[in-house]
Amino acid sequence: MPDGTSAPTIEPTPSLVTTGHLVYGLHSLSILIGVTSAATVIGAFVFGFPSIVAVVINYVKRSEARGTFVESHFRWQIRTFWFALLWCLIGGALFVTLIGIPLAIGVFFAAGLWAIYRVVRGWLALRDRRPMY
Repeated sequence: MPDGTSAPTIEPTPSLVTTGHLVYGLHSLSILIGVTSAATVIGAFVFGFPSIVAVVINYVKRSEARGTFVESHFRWQIRTFWFALLWCLIGGALFVTLIGIPLAIGVFFAAGLWAIYRVVRGWLALRDRRPMY
């Protein structure tokens, strides 16, 4: 493994894999809401009801996934959410200053693209039953 950890050895239950797909679907729904509404992609991803539900599901099901490749997906999804929130806070802090507004808009845009990338990359790996590293 790239980070020196061993490969997952336990086969996950089909329902756990389905839960992983559900969580990626909820995150995708939040992104879609951000793309099709007045909200930003990153704002909808962090503050949208579907993504909040997805993160709660991640935390609730994380112990069931321990030792399986799905565990890495839950970790990936949780980190994506919290780092997206961090980028929102950084963009918000920049936005309160007049000179920082253009930079804040860039941060929000880049963070939105990053969230889309993370969801797509993770979901494709889950479909192929590969862990995320």
